Amino acid sequence: MAKTVLVINAGSSSIKYQLIDLETADSIASGLVEAIGEPVGGHYRHEYKGEKHDLNETVPDHRTGLKKVLDFFDEYGPNLQEAGIIAVGHRVVQGGWIFPKPALTTKKVIQQIKDLAVLAPLHNGPEATGIEVMKELLPSVPQIAVFDSSFFFALPPEAKTYALNKDVAERYHIQRYGAHGTSHEYVGSVVPSLLGKPAEGFKQIVLHIGNGASASAQVSGSPVETSMGLTPLEGLVMGGRTGDIDPAVVFHLIRNAHMDVEELDDLFNHKSGMTGMTGYGDLREVDRLYEEGNADAKLALDVYVHRIVSYIGAYWAQLGGLDAITFTAGVGENDSLVRKMVAEKLAAFGVKLDNEKNETRSKENRVISTPDSSVAVCVVPTNEELAIARKAEKIVADGHDDYNTGLDED
Repeated sequence: MAKTVLVINAGSSSIKYQLIDLETADSIASGLVEAIGEPVGGHYRHEYKGEKHDLNETVPDHRTGLKKVLDFFDEYGPNLQEAGIIAVGHRVVQGGWIFPKPALTTKKVIQQIKDLAVLAPLHNGPEATGIEVMKELLPSVPQIAVFDSSFFFALPPEAKTYALNKDVAERYHIQRYGAHGTSHEYVGSVVPSLLGKPAEGFKQIVLHIGNGASASAQVSGSPVETSMGLTPLEGLVMGGRTGDIDPAVVFHLIRNAHMDVEELDDLFNHKSGMTGMTGYGDLREVDRLYEEGNADAKLALDVYVHRIVSYIGAYWAQLGGLDAITFTAGVGENDSLVRKMVAEKLAAFGVKLDNEKNETRSKENRVISTPDSSVAVCVVPTNEELAIARKAEKIVADGHDDYNTGLDED
């Protein structure tokens, strides 16, 4: 009998899900729920065996949305019990200083996830809600929280510590937590075998570049650095986020533009980045404008690439050498122009792209550098859902058979 994990990614107004076959690593079924809590625009989609089933109706809350998702499995397939479901794996953005690894979701764990919403207010609250609802709907199935930040729990102290007043930092748990850790860990684990090299001692930089974007430096599969910080705002330029910016800009805008905290939060997290510079958060549109000679798009893309290259240079120095640079996520996997611009800036260090391989679209793991490149340049499609499913399986296998008794310790 197959073994599967249902992976849930619950946002404030949407839910994405996939049923993962642990033996084949395939996505058996997938779907999404959109416009949760909105008076109009509610939409469901369920995909199974190449067939798409859509439903347009309002979605008042997460419970309604997830109940409908389970109805779709019953109506359109596959039946979850017949598919061998062993767990539900929930993506949770912020595990803070509490969760160095995935966790079975007891009442205490769910409350801790809610408490950590102070670090990820747009994510942890809805994710905790998704867990609570699924525990009600599938009470006999273990619910596992897999944290984006856990991979970076092991960052060296010098990498995770800010030069902030020690007492303030400790009192308010201010440090670098990172994000996209599930993706960085998964992609980093694939690259050594792709290149036919041992994982031990392997030095690499992984660039997870999508609407959100982050970089990591890894040695032997362990993190040494990452670009996101206390929140996902820090680091690379993103679709709507500034990335790195002088913190005094906040003081300047408070004093001179009379902005309050909510306005500044919205400005820095949603109305800046590529959106703020060009009007578009989608890099495909920015690339189109760039090719047409649009000055705003050219400057924005130059800023975007400049920041990426700056991080590569810093991490290369921290690593004391480098075996591979790997692109992943929506932009990293699909935007050949960004990859080319980054490589051109690294040409002085012996980095060379094979232009034909770089331009070729593929969903396969691949090397796009030339054989004589000083560093291998790779493209590895991320698969966070598979990584979450495997982590959930491990938690179940490590000994939680008593879950079905209904015990839910504090």
